[in-house]
Amino acid sequence: MKRVSVLSIVLSLCFFVAAGYAVEQDGFQFKKQPDLQQVKPKKPVKIKLRRSAKKEYIWELTGDDADEIVRTDKKLRKMLNQQ
Repeated sequence: MKRVSVLSIVLSLCFFVAAGYAVEQDGFQFKKQPDLQQVKPKKPVKIKLRRSAKKEYIWELTGDDADEIVRTDKKLRKMLNQQ
């Protein structure tokens, strides 16, 4: 009795999964959106911080966005009390 009920459950699951998969394939359409292709994540500003023999801080800033580099430079100067 248990084999029959287990077998019927497995067969019904296979039927429903196969039917659902066929519906998904027919209804799926792929669209390209050129607006989304231009979106790139921002790369952070890289900071190389060094301390000289005179105990002064020197840093190199690299990155893609010039405005972000300037903001980072101002922030470092303020944090290290340099003007």
